[in-house]
Amino acid sequence: MSFTYFIADLHLSADRPDITECLMRFLKEDAINADALYVLGDLFEVWIGDDNVTPFNTAIASAFKAVSQHCPIYFIHGNRDFAIREKWLSKAGMTLLNEQEVVDLYGTPTLLTHGDELCTRDVAYQKFRKKSRGWWWPRLMLALPLWYRQRVADNGRKESKAKQQNLKPDIMDVTPEEVVKVMEKWGVQRMIHGHTHRPNIHSLTANGKPATRIVLGDWYDQGSVLKVTENDVMLQKHNFS
Repeated sequence: MSFTYFIADLHLSADRPDITECLMRFLKEDAINADALYVLGDLFEVWIGDDNVTPFNTAIASAFKAVSQHCPIYFIHGNRDFAIREKWLSKAGMTLLNEQEVVDLYGTPTLLTHGDELCTRDVAYQKFRKKSRGWWWPRLMLALPLWYRQRVADNGRKESKAKQQNLKPDIMDVTPEEVVKVMEKWGVQRMIHGHTHRPNIHSLTANGKPATRIVLGDWYDQGSVLKVTENDVMLQKHNFS
């Protein structure tokens, strides 16, 4: 049977070996047999630049590279790892896609995205997103010393956690009207995204017809994987063990 896998929001770090072990098993036992593997952002908890070469980052790249010899791997930037560039992606055997990309999944045009741009009710974050994805801010940050970038990343994570505690749940979720707007922009009836950590399959109306929005889960407690075949979509969980 032909099938394609989708993962997002793994938030890999050397501090969480259980997540890394779960990923390694998934890559060796499952992903290697797929038609393709799509990584829809936030693969890492934080990424401060391709020049931050560590044994951990290198091991992750090598694991994906091994799978890429058997099936293509595609990557879309997330809000935690938008600084990943072609140098590391090449080591990992990944092909970079646009932040919104339409692919043909067994005859069904499907819009892929990380999903953070859909959370328009979080105005403060959207302002930061616009700056961080622009042309000047990434260049400025990547030109700074690694130690300083690490400090900025650590402070940013602390501020983000503190902010999320005071935000209402609906603000951190996608804006339904924005979802419809984006799907109609691309003329699709199916969207797959991550970011919100709320795995589910939603039914909606777009382009005047029934549509589907599939949300990938995170990997903090288990490995969340979406398996798509010609006739079905299945959200699966891979346990840590």
